[in-house]
Amino acid sequence: MACPFDNDPVDEGAALLRRELNIRWEMIIGLRIDVLAFPDRYLFERYRFTSQSIIYIHNLIRPHICNITNRSHALTSHQILCVALRFFANGSFLYNVGDAEHLSKATVCRAVRNVCLALKCLLPIFVVFPGHKPVRAIKEEFHRIAGE
Repeated sequence: MACPFDNDPVDEGAALLRRELNIRWEMIIGLRIDVLAFPDRYLFERYRFTSQSIIYIHNLIRPHICNITNRSHALTSHQILCVALRFFANGSFLYNVGDAEHLSKATVCRAVRNVCLALKCLLPIFVVFPGHKPVRAIKEEFHRIAGE
């Protein structure tokens, strides 16, 4: 039984909920770092590429990885590429790369996937097997190089 001097606790709880629903939470989004502003030594240590190499790769795959929208502070194509390169260079978990780049695991996963698909589209341009040799000879040479 509620105290007769206090208001009804259910009404007070409902009032609290109404007040909380009226409060809008502001999303705080940190500033993204321009990776290409760092010296080449720093870039090579973290991404295994120099700034010129990153720009070259970016120019190749930009049509495949750019975001359609700028809503919700989406990553730029440079940032997507650098996140994926850091994942490839580090060989670590998505969480570790996300923590280093201040991104979520899901964002890192999408970036890596987009870059992989873009590189897959460019694969026939950069990787060509010798057409004048029979397939068996090519396989034997690979086995000789890589072992069994």
